[in-house]
Amino acid sequence: MQNLYRYNAFDRDFVRERVAQYRDQVGRRLSGALTEDEFKPLRLMNGVYLQLHAYMLRVAIPYGTISSGQLRGLADIAERWDHGYGHFTTRQNIQFNWPRLVDTPDILDALADIDMHAIQTSGNTIRNVTTDQFAGAALDEIADPRPYAEWIRQWSTDHPEFQFLPRKFKIAISAGAEDRAAIRAHDIGLRMVRGEEGPAFDIYVGGGLGRTPVVGERVFDAIPVDALLPHLEAILSVYNLTGRRDNKYKARIKILLQSVGINDFKNQINEALQHIQDTFNGSELVRLDRIIEQFAVPPFPLRCVDPYLDAVDADPAFRQWVERNVTPHRQEGYSSVTVSLKAHGQAPGDASASQMRRVAALAEAFGFDEIRVSHQQNLVLPHVSQADLPAIYRELAEVGLATPNIGLISDLIACPGMDYCALATARSIPIGQAIANRYASLEATLGPISIKISGCINACGHHHIGDVGILGLDKAGVENYQVTLGGRPGLDAALGEKMGPGFSESELMLALDRMFSAYLTLRESSSESFADTVGRLGVNPFRDALYEVARAA
Repeated sequence: MQNLYRYNAFDRDFVRERVAQYRDQVGRRLSGALTEDEFKPLRLMNGVYLQLHAYMLRVAIPYGTISSGQLRGLADIAERWDHGYGHFTTRQNIQFNWPRLVDTPDILDALADIDMHAIQTSGNTIRNVTTDQFAGAALDEIADPRPYAEWIRQWSTDHPEFQFLPRKFKIAISAGAEDRAAIRAHDIGLRMVRGEEGPAFDIYVGGGLGRTPVVGERVFDAIPVDALLPHLEAILSVYNLTGRRDNKYKARIKILLQSVGINDFKNQINEALQHIQDTFNGSELVRLDRIIEQFAVPPFPLRCVDPYLDAVDADPAFRQWVERNVTPHRQEGYSSVTVSLKAHGQAPGDASASQMRRVAALAEAFGFDEIRVSHQQNLVLPHVSQADLPAIYRELAEVGLATPNIGLISDLIACPGMDYCALATARSIPIGQAIANRYASLEATLGPISIKISGCINACGHHHIGDVGILGLDKAGVENYQVTLGGRPGLDAALGEKMGPGFSESELMLALDRMFSAYLTLRESSSESFADTVGRLGVNPFRDALYEVARAA
């Protein structure tokens, strides 16, 4: 039983028509009938970027949910038209970094064969709606948020008013007591809460990282389900009409909210609602009910877990993996497994075709045919019986996917950086690889530390909300890395504080050595995390450690 949205005839026809349109556009570009400037907006509408060395295709994985068959299809695409791997992103999508332009229509056709597409994965439109990778399995959630994410996806896809917004627009939704979707770092963040007559939504607006990092503000409280889409449409309509278009760096909704103030902004939304509310009718709720039916919880047969408990006692390596990579499930006797795409020295988020096929096979055999992509660039098997955990561990270990490092230093986020991205000003992936390798033997001692690395000021690596944020910049032709400390996602989101001048790559590693050494000295006990120690003492002791050599000089 697939606990995910299944395409109907309309969906399939819609996607096939888009592929046919794009195939014609590519033909005209290759013949010279279209210039690159004319072709650019057309390819972006279909997820095709031109990067440093090649084109890149970003494929939509709505709210990070995918079936075994779809993951196999992505593996086939990686082998046939790319370099044999895919890169999973912080928007829960997958990117192929090396396709030839002439092949991209065939890739989109292959995606359509498995009910997938690349629509609205780029351009100034509403991007992939993201959510908690443990949705539907988490102990603390009010309800599975994915049906609501799918509802929003259907409303926003090819919306005639929102295809040419001032800038790209990102929405995230979370339903747990703990926010695992970083909703306050989004243009709109939705938090499911308990309303008077069922689920409701707190709406946060104006979050975003990049050049002007801002934490989103709660603008509306406990909006009932039947008013959710009208509120989203009103917010987007006000932004579309009044957001700046003269300066792309000031075109995000966070800048609009800052310029007019939250009260005036809310008044504009409420005024727009008076005209928008009546355009929505009961058919939207009927559609939501049909979507919810497709996300019905699979049956969870009870299994004997004694072999699992015996394996935990007998095998230290398995026990370590369980402690780090296995998460409690709302169903007794079941767990969620995070498949680490962060083996030490690996490019974060990359998975080979053979690895994708192995995960697909495990999901099919043990996980109700379902896989999730996390915004931390890992994969998740959300529903697995604890009785099957030893077998899953052995299978993952065979293909290098059983690194027990979730939440530790090597489980870092890194954007593609200057290895791929035309916008990047410094490398990210090699920095992440160097950090993971350097602290491999120490990471259990150091404990949970969130490191996020961006290769330019656009902050695709979310460095502003990491325990340790690293921003790569160009300084007189040399890569230079700034450090921020104290950032965090979640409902109490905070932006990291910049520590001071940047470092060269070699200086950065030595500075991190000093900082982590200081942490081990300053923490009250081995159970006090890096984030808690920084929170207790402030950033100054760690700034001092980072710049110890520079001060002495």
